[in-house]
Amino acid sequence: MIDKLIEKIIAMQNPTCVGLDTDFNYLPDEMRTDVSDFGEATERITEFNMNIIDKVCDIVPAVKVQIAYYEMYGYEGLKAFNYTVNYARGRGMTVIADCKRNDIGSTAGCYSKAYLGKTELGGKNLRAFPADMLTVNGYLGTDGIKPFVDSIKSEDKSIFVLVKTSNPSSGELQNLKLESGEYVYERMGALVEEWGKDTIGRYGYSDVGAVVGATHPKEAENLRKRLKNTFFLIPGYGAQGGSAEMLKVCFDERGLGGIVNNSRGIICAYKKPEYSGMSYAEAARAACIDMQQDLANYIKIKL
Repeated sequence: MIDKLIEKIIAMQNPTCVGLDTDFNYLPDEMRTDVSDFGEATERITEFNMNIIDKVCDIVPAVKVQIAYYEMYGYEGLKAFNYTVNYARGRGMTVIADCKRNDIGSTAGCYSKAYLGKTELGGKNLRAFPADMLTVNGYLGTDGIKPFVDSIKSEDKSIFVLVKTSNPSSGELQNLKLESGEYVYERMGALVEEWGKDTIGRYGYSDVGAVVGATHPKEAENLRKRLKNTFFLIPGYGAQGGSAEMLKVCFDERGLGGIVNNSRGIICAYKKPEYSGMSYAEAARAACIDMQQDLANYIKIKL
C-alpha cells in the first residue's frame, strides 16, 4: 500500500494529507444551527467532510481521519467516521485511520481486523472500517504489533507506528536514554525498521511506517538517517508550529519518504483572513494549494 501512496504523491507532486479532525464547533455557523442531538451533529459533520473531500481529492493524495473526533459523538459519530472513510476511498484518496491502536496480541488482532482486515461472521469475511492505513502504538512491544504486520501483509495495507510524536512533552519518555546509549525513540525506530523488513516496496520503503513530528526537526533528521526503509507520517505542520523548513529533513534526496498532515489549517481555513469570502470547501482547496507550494520550496520530488 505504501507504494500506491507514493505513486499518488509523485503524480500529484504533493506530499500532503488532509486531517479530517472534524469537531462540530469547526463547522460554519449556518451548519450548526438547530442541532440538538448527536445524530443531527454528525450528519452535518459528514456533509462538511464530503464537501471538503470533493474539493481536494484531485490535488491531495490522502486524508487522515482521527477517530477521537467521532467517538465523542457516540455510535452516531462512529457512523460518520465509517461514512467518511468509505467516501474518501470512493473518491480515490488513500485513507489513514488515526486510531493509535494497540494492546496485547489477541486484542491487537481484533483492532487489526477492525481497521485493516476482515471479521468472520456467518461464513463470510466482512470489513468493519476499511481504511488503507492505521496509526498504532508500538510501545507494548513486538507481540502487540505482530497482528497488524500480519494484516498488512495479507491485505495490502500499511501502518504507522508512533516513534517521535509532535506534542511538546513527548521527550519526557521518548528522549530518555537507555543503558545501550540509544534514546527511547531511536530504539522504537529500530524496531519499526525490523518489523517492516519483509514489506519493502519498489521505492525502498516498507509498509510499516513511523509517526515523526515536524515539531522536532533534530530528532526527525536523526531518524531519517537511521531509518532508510521507513516512510514517515509527519504531523505538527501549521497549527502545532511545524514549518516546511523544519520538516524537510524527513525526506530523502528524491523528495520522497514522508507525507505531511495538516488538519485545522485546512478544514478551518475559511476562518482565516486570506481566504475571506470563500466557502469552507473552497478555502480548504486554496489552503491545500498554498501548503503544496510551501512544501515545494523545500522538498523537490524528482521522480
